[in-house]
Amino acid sequence: MASANINFDGIPSSIRKPGKYIEFNTKLAVRTLPGNLQRVLMVGQKTTAGSQAALDPVDVFSDEQAAILFGRGSYAHLMARAAITANPYLQLTMIAVDDAPAGVAATGTVTLTGTATGTGVVSLSIGTRRVDVAVASADTATSVAAALKAAIDKQADLPVTAVVAAGVVTLTARHKGAAGNGIKLKAGSSAAGVTATVVAMASGAVDPDLALALAAVAGAGHHIVASPFADQASLTALRTHLEFVSGPMEQRGAIGTFGWPGTLATGTTLAGQLNSGRITGAWHRGSARLSCEIAAGYAAVLASEEDPARPLNTLEISGLDVTSLVDRPIRTEQENALYNGLTPLEVGPGDRVQIVRAISTYTKDAQGIDDVALLDITTIRTLDYVRKACRERISLRFPREKLSERTPAKVRSELLDVLTKCEELEFVEAVEANKAGLIVERDLQDNNRLNAKIPADVVNGLHVFAGRIDLLL
Repeated sequence: MASANINFDGIPSSIRKPGKYIEFNTKLAVRTLPGNLQRVLMVGQKTTAGSQAALDPVDVFSDEQAAILFGRGSYAHLMARAAITANPYLQLTMIAVDDAPAGVAATGTVTLTGTATGTGVVSLSIGTRRVDVAVASADTATSVAAALKAAIDKQADLPVTAVVAAGVVTLTARHKGAAGNGIKLKAGSSAAGVTATVVAMASGAVDPDLALALAAVAGAGHHIVASPFADQASLTALRTHLEFVSGPMEQRGAIGTFGWPGTLATGTTLAGQLNSGRITGAWHRGSARLSCEIAAGYAAVLASEEDPARPLNTLEISGLDVTSLVDRPIRTEQENALYNGLTPLEVGPGDRVQIVRAISTYTKDAQGIDDVALLDITTIRTLDYVRKACRERISLRFPREKLSERTPAKVRSELLDVLTKCEELEFVEAVEANKAGLIVERDLQDNNRLNAKIPADVVNGLHVFAGRIDLLL
């Protein structure tokens, strides 16, 4: 303890017995930046057939495992399938919720009429899944409806169940809640004399409250949370959760995703109600996928990029459906979405559904003034990473440090090293230019506290290139 520059943890200064004593110091071992593996949490409804208890998080590795844990055809099962399809190497944790006790399941109908005068097929699309039944000449509407119901029963992972009465097949969402209203139905008949008429899914009400599920995993440290619902109440609960876990006291930075298959106007209205730099919504107008499936696929693709500053432009979300031409947003609609907190998806070459530009729902500051500080979702992800890197370095280097006049300089040196390494990886830039702004000083009221101001000039994405071609004759 009498050395001016060397401190010992295990060798006391009071030794009198002769000997050569050497201890190991691992506090200086790590000189690199921490990794940035992205862990994803998804919340979804389970059926009574699922073996996993509600509000009990579990790691999920496959579609079939999710079917067993949460019930085949449950929203949790469909979310897991969408996520793993989009990113097979995803680190995925899921937590299930039961249906709300006061919930009402959405229903829809397919009505068959007529008697077949020739052969053909009656087809029913439920979301992106199609159910076909063969029709023979002289088959009645009642017999075709019964065959359609039997075919639906064989596809146990559909999000609906079916009952039949005469020529009417009634479809009921597996889960209670408004989310069931988003299940798309489409029917057609190629058999002469037989028609199929659809009444869309409706009357679903009262989705489960996500607050309990989010509270159960508040300490787990997930980086991306996918919401099964795209409504103001559910996403406000998610915003509250993200602000808590990501705040300066908890410091487990995370972002949230939701999916939006609806109109631009309603989507941007929802984004404006959230106005959060930690929530990003993928807009896929006209999609036959449920909101929860879009959110899950989007979250999985975000997790595939461990570089927090790298733009997500053009990344494919495998498994999402190719929408009809009439539903695909034109350039001006995409610009409108990007100015109003909604991330547009588009159908690219090869009919691949791609991210146009991943932005947050944050568009205005607390005064209602337009603010682009957290426009790109990469900005908050980069800030989270820089905080993590600085925090881990200080924890490793100074686990039992005394606070003397020499301490601030040592801490500042380590912080500067972290920022320099972040600059080498192009997470931040202009470290040398901003070095004077890196301040570490003793607190004026607490004798045991150091305060630091850490400038972080986040590297931006190259989203726009503009050029002019001059004609020379």
